[in-house]
Amino acid sequence: MDVPENDSEQGLALFDFAFRHAPIGMALVDTEGRIVRGNRSFSRMVGISPDHLNGVQFADFTHPDDLDADLALFNQVLARQRDGYTIEKRYIRPDRSHLPVRIHVAAMRGSDGEVVRFITQVEDITQAKQAERQLAERAAQLELALETVRGGFWQLDIAAQAFETSDRLAQYIDGPDATGLDIDTYVSKINGLDRPSADLSPLIRGTVDQNVAEYRLETIAGERWMRCDRRLLRDADGKPLKIVGMAIDFTEEHRQIEDLQRNAQTDSLTGLLNRRGLEARFSQLASSAGFAVLVIDLDGFKQVNDRYGHAAGDAVLVETARRLTSCVRFDDLVCRAGGDEFVVVIAGDRETGISVADRMVSAMRTSFSLRDADAPVDVRASMGGVWAVTNRDLNRMIAHADTLLYRVKASGKDGVGFDRHAFS
Repeated sequence: MDVPENDSEQGLALFDFAFRHAPIGMALVDTEGRIVRGNRSFSRMVGISPDHLNGVQFADFTHPDDLDADLALFNQVLARQRDGYTIEKRYIRPDRSHLPVRIHVAAMRGSDGEVVRFITQVEDITQAKQAERQLAERAAQLELALETVRGGFWQLDIAAQAFETSDRLAQYIDGPDATGLDIDTYVSKINGLDRPSADLSPLIRGTVDQNVAEYRLETIAGERWMRCDRRLLRDADGKPLKIVGMAIDFTEEHRQIEDLQRNAQTDSLTGLLNRRGLEARFSQLASSAGFAVLVIDLDGFKQVNDRYGHAAGDAVLVETARRLTSCVRFDDLVCRAGGDEFVVVIAGDRETGISVADRMVSAMRTSFSLRDADAPVDVRASMGGVWAVTNRDLNRMIAHADTLLYRVKASGKDGVGFDRHAFS
């Protein structure tokens, strides 16, 4: 929200408060690249105490490989070729550790247009989600300092029931010609499924002083995930007066978190479930006919690694995953448990489990064609299998199937050992 010209003293006070308490790093830099002032968050990022920040050149704690690009943009602002810039770089802390950051720099110009100071905002991008959660805390009245952030401010006067977005947020939503939006228009842009999470009632009642909402918002760039930090301002008697919010687009970070959650349950090489993913999916698997669990170990895999290298071994694992998957249905579970060990769960009766195991052993008898091998390579599979009526104890079933697997290994490999009795 823009601070009125006749209220500059209050605006400066709000800026000073937000500067000191901002959860992101903030610093004022002079035209020689020296730190004039930094808040506590910035101090923690660079590893220099607040008492020793003044006068330090930002070049002193910038990674040398990143410095030229930063200085080039810095000098372009001084030459009036741009008003600010955003760049990713690395800080070098006193303990020589590296901290990757994204910095947003804006020029503060005097009446003659010359740069007086730079205001810099710094994000620790090693924890993007956490940084986004904290980015707008105590950021009321700070839109000037956050010009490069995607989104903007809004405010609600509780007594007057007057809501308005900043022009910047309105333009982010409706395009460059848009001005402040009223509450009905803004709410209409929020995905209907997410509107309950955007409810302001606890703040209006004064039961909380700040909270965070995440919701999808229709913008000129399409539907975007917004993270909105909302803060309650009270009057001198403690009565709720205004609510200010800072809505920031964190779509990419949201997608990254979703990807991380998906990847946490899958094996990066084969795309199969990993052990964690198998355990999560196993408890959700439904079958009235029972469940068969197969533990599979490859025969001859170590020799492939030793003779042709790990790249060839990886190729065998990827092809093995394809062959095993081709033997089961979509709802069955195939997991790479580690190394050359796989676990397969089939929803069905005992005979179905045995049939799948036989198909898998047969599929593995086809030789592998490897790029670095001058002849096809044989890698077979030994399996142990158990069947149970319920899916209650995956770890015990795997352990029992593993015992049967090693009996097959000991008796000549390339086969299936399936328990004749139901597991209990």
